[in-house]
Amino acid sequence: MTDETGPWLVVGLGNPGREYAGNRHNVGFMVADLLADRLGAKFGRYKRAMADVAEGRLGFGGPKLVLLKPMTYMNLSGGPVAGLAQFFKVPPAQVVAVHDELDIEYGQVRVKCGGGEGGHNGLRSMSKSLATKDYVRVRFGIGRPPGRQDPADYVLSDFGAAERKELDFLVDRAADVVESVIIRGVEPTQNLYHGA
Repeated sequence: MTDETGPWLVVGLGNPGREYAGNRHNVGFMVADLLADRLGAKFGRYKRAMADVAEGRLGFGGPKLVLLKPMTYMNLSGGPVAGLAQFFKVPPAQVVAVHDELDIEYGQVRVKCGGGEGGHNGLRSMSKSLATKDYVRVRFGIGRPPGRQDPADYVLSDFGAAERKELDFLVDRAADVVESVIIRGVEPTQNLYHGA
């Protein structure tokens, strides 16, 4: 169930630290940063939850957004998410995780509610800490690693030169998808974006 008047918690998944900033695994942070820019909001450290947080409204008088970048490593993301969901009284149906997705081709952004974690440690940690899998996922396709490259190494490598040419556009698109989920809902957003 969603709460029409309550805030939405948008979680950009990634790893803290400059050395990870351009990694495929950090695309959730990139989308969260763009959403903060759109809201005119600035991230600040929320010490009690080991997270960077920005708050704003989507449009004039629109829903309140709490943007969250966990400052734990990926596999411990759930703690800050659950702590802030509780603090801001956000039900799981209004938690949106933005993350990289190996099983989707680069250039595609998909949205779903619930389901498995597909081996993604950030999602696994969130599901455990929230005690449910019934939250929204905005899945940013990064594709499978080339050849025999280990997926763990691949997600922790930077986007390639060809990918970077499209990256700003795709991060922008993922931010549009997040906003659409909040304004229209999951199913209308799927209808709008999954064909594109």
